[in-house]
Amino acid sequence: MIRISVLFLAFTFFGCGSNADKTKKNTGENTSGVVLTDEQLLDVVQKQTFKYFWDYAEPNSGLGRERYHPDGNYPDKDPHIVTTGGSGFGLMAIVSGMSRGYVTKEEGVKRLDKIADFLAKADRFHGAWSHWIDGNTGKVKPFGTKDNGGDLVETSFLISGMITVREYLKDGSEKEKAVAKKYDALWKGVEWQWYTNNKNVLYWHWSPNYDWQMNFPLEGYNECLITYILAASSPTHGIDAKAYHEGWARSGGIVSSKTKYNIPLVLKHNGAEEFGGPLFWAHYSYVGLDPNQLTDKYANYWDLNVNQVKIDYQYCLENPKKFKGYGKDYWGLTASYSRNPDGSIGYNAHMPSNDQDVISPTAAISSIVYTPKESMAVIRNLYENHKDKTWGDAGFYDALSLGNDNWVAKRYLAIDQGPEIVMIENYRTGLLWKLFMNAPEVKQGLTKLGFKSGKYGI
Repeated sequence: MIRISVLFLAFTFFGCGSNADKTKKNTGENTSGVVLTDEQLLDVVQKQTFKYFWDYAEPNSGLGRERYHPDGNYPDKDPHIVTTGGSGFGLMAIVSGMSRGYVTKEEGVKRLDKIADFLAKADRFHGAWSHWIDGNTGKVKPFGTKDNGGDLVETSFLISGMITVREYLKDGSEKEKAVAKKYDALWKGVEWQWYTNNKNVLYWHWSPNYDWQMNFPLEGYNECLITYILAASSPTHGIDAKAYHEGWARSGGIVSSKTKYNIPLVLKHNGAEEFGGPLFWAHYSYVGLDPNQLTDKYANYWDLNVNQVKIDYQYCLENPKKFKGYGKDYWGLTASYSRNPDGSIGYNAHMPSNDQDVISPTAAISSIVYTPKESMAVIRNLYENHKDKTWGDAGFYDALSLGNDNWVAKRYLAIDQGPEIVMIENYRTGLLWKLFMNAPEVKQGLTKLGFKSGKYGI
């Protein structure tokens, strides 16, 4: 996964199969010029974006490619690299696709079975998978010199998808139950306790060659909340609650009293305490974790996420750098492809404190659960007014800039396309939230850490 966390700069990408021809017919919807309703438009976007994890998946593993370039040009990058975290979002996307009939239940289960068998044979490091995996061999693909072992954060995004799949299939046919059991066994094999390194905090990485030299403790607030919740939820290798309260919450130091645009930040965003971080921080942990009515002694998590998105939105409306197009229907800053000064395509963690005149469609689209009206305005603007440049094989391209000669990065990343599908589904039906939150272990883990959610009886 290409991703930049503010404290840890890291270049942090899925579909082929029997249903490919059927889903490929969806390219170029609405050519008649008829204005789609919001629901119709959401379905077009969700269905087209689903193709990333179905038609354009890495063929051997069935997992999500780190990236997909429609032009087939992968300079210095291997198109068979699969991403652990993005594949977790992809598992949820497949559940959504089966539920909506984008693929049949039989086709979906077959793909999920293939993925489970691949992951069972892939390299693991005290139960955790690496950030990148070679889709041909299952061997670790080093993300960096010392980052060649277990990646607990990427693994946690993957596990969110595994638990969701298990819950969706566990009461189905004998075949479905068998696949559910495979995912159950996989997630229970993660040795979360190991990744505390005998301290009251979780660590992001461990390498068989470099041990703990990456030395990145998971301290909040950023995108890693779900890692602690899953680590506390594990019935086999669960962590003590002290790791959450002393490590992640910094013994209470995570709480912020700051506001921006008269909107409280709620928690201290690591390295971005004035405006908050890139918007993926409001997405990755919450694809399965439902922030509605979710609280602990540090935050109301619905307020936390809504406020972060609204601050990003207000910043783009204010548009202090006077970038072209920024406004009510063109906003959203998050980590994505970006435009380098020489015009080449790079990667950057866009946010109000690092605004590079690049809007990432996933930022507003994946925020639809928090800001439905504002997010729909962006979706409609891009689809109706800029579709010829921004729309492709797997939905909206990853990034664009109206102020740079209508520059568009005509590429896709699993970590950006995945949350779009999942959050649209959660906005429309809440399906993925319901599946994940009703898992017995998740309820127990949340309770263990002191969370409450009236919505789920916690």
